[in-house]
Amino acid sequence: MEDSAAPELALPWGNMPELPEVETVCRGLLRHLRGRTFIRVKLHRSALRLPLPIDFADRLVGRRVEHIGRRGKYILVNLDDGTVIIAHLGMSGRMMIHNIPYAASSPHDHVVFHFDDDSTVVFNDTRRFGLLTLALTGELDHHPLLARLGPEPLDSTFSADVLANSLAGKRTPIKSALLDQRVVAGLGNIYACESLYRARLSPRRLAESVIGLRVRGLAIALREVLSEAIAAGGSSLKDYLQASGELGYFQHRFAVYGREGRPCPECKCAGGVRRIIQSGRPTFYCPHRQR
Repeated sequence: MEDSAAPELALPWGNMPELPEVETVCRGLLRHLRGRTFIRVKLHRSALRLPLPIDFADRLVGRRVEHIGRRGKYILVNLDDGTVIIAHLGMSGRMMIHNIPYAASSPHDHVVFHFDDDSTVVFNDTRRFGLLTLALTGELDHHPLLARLGPEPLDSTFSADVLANSLAGKRTPIKSALLDQRVVAGLGNIYACESLYRARLSPRRLAESVIGLRVRGLAIALREVLSEAIAAGGSSLKDYLQASGELGYFQHRFAVYGREGRPCPECKCAGGVRRIIQSGRPTFYCPHRQR
């Protein structure tokens, strides 16, 4: 019998995972899996966005989970022999934790991980834009998926100077620059919009012009918005759930994202929040507040 109360770690359909959602997934997995040993790994598909390593299952069986962290939008599962599982949930990926043994029941249950406490984690991905691969701890800084990622906005070393260096010489709009993972790792459309609003910066402003007090304000806004979103369990736009099975609720605190035509929460601007398209993505902002 399936554990109907099993917590599910999911991301909003149609929305690429962003730092707060991925961080929430990592924390939920870590609470359940730290110290657990893989006893069996069942593959129902040999490739997702990328082919799985041929020896993927064999390298995991008998290994113990030491830590689960994040780099940008990638989940990193560190094992006791120095192996690291690199996972990305893509557009529709889910990591579902079941507290009893579980066999794949959906055609989209692509990988099933069995652990020594009889729990199971299922990697489910309808669109198959996610990925799973393996690396060694010493290879991570140079791994093709991770090597070009920019600074982590919640790292203790992140500062206005670090952000200014990433933006220097970029003659693209600041919103587009923030979506470049080489500029800031983990940031996506939702939190770029919300951070620019809080920093009072127009998304149309050239990135290279965000200097001095402006870049200081943006660095602070990024840290505040992302930290608040993590504390709220991320944003549930459709079917994202926390490890506890609860919805994330930061979407109830959006100032501009998805609020086209609605009043700006901190001013009485005519016309309310506006929506434009930048780099193929919708941008929401207040033209009166953001300059």
